[in-house]
Amino acid sequence: MTETELLAKTWFYRFLLPSGAVTRSYHDGALEAVHTTRLAMMAHAMREHFGSTDIASAVDLACHQGWFSWKLIEQGVQRVTGIEPRDEHVADARAVIAAMGLAERINIEHCDVHDTTPERFGTHPLVLCFGLIYHLENPIGALRRARALTKPGGLCLVETQVVPGMRGFVDWGNYRFVRPLKGSFGIIDETEETHGAEASTLGICLAPDTEGLLWIMRKIGFKDVALVAPPEDGYEQHIYGKRVMVRGVAV
Repeated sequence: MTETELLAKTWFYRFLLPSGAVTRSYHDGALEAVHTTRLAMMAHAMREHFGSTDIASAVDLACHQGWFSWKLIEQGVQRVTGIEPRDEHVADARAVIAAMGLAERINIEHCDVHDTTPERFGTHPLVLCFGLIYHLENPIGALRRARALTKPGGLCLVETQVVPGMRGFVDWGNYRFVRPLKGSFGIIDETEETHGAEASTLGICLAPDTEGLLWIMRKIGFKDVALVAPPEDGYEQHIYGKRVMVRGVAV
């Protein structure tokens, strides 16, 4: 794809091309704040965990058009593997990354998150899982895959929409056997939107609440699990806790 073709297309993100031109994004850039807020939170978490240490490699799960894969290179990561299930996003990501001269450092692979394995993709000191799990019917399975791709001691960052939580106790087979709720999921219907570029591929979505997500990450093999604070001027959903970024270090 030529630069002229890249600039004629409307993207989900604003890409800075080698000529200095910037791609046009949806809604005249009105969605930009969600991307720049996640970028600021990601950069803060990376500095906190890695300091000035070189980061050899990273995986960007559900990399979409490759914007965060590109930003990881800007943050000093040497090589990035972007993993994406949608054909059109794979084509877009490969085209814009090639145009920026980064094809030797960023590899875009066509794969569903549930099909990823360490045998195929290796393990890495940094794994991103941004804007993904709330579009899935098996979010815990996806988080387990993210954990499998994270080297022991490596950092995994999960960013997601969250739903209001529910607390209390439930009879577990009998009134004498009571269990506390550790968290909850909200069921979101995207079954009529699976054709959409930013929607679920299957349509049934389970979105976690914040406390449940923190609890799950601890249970599946992460330590030092904590929320990443948004910047003061960040996107309103991050500021008000409707979207969160959680960091975890692989055990």
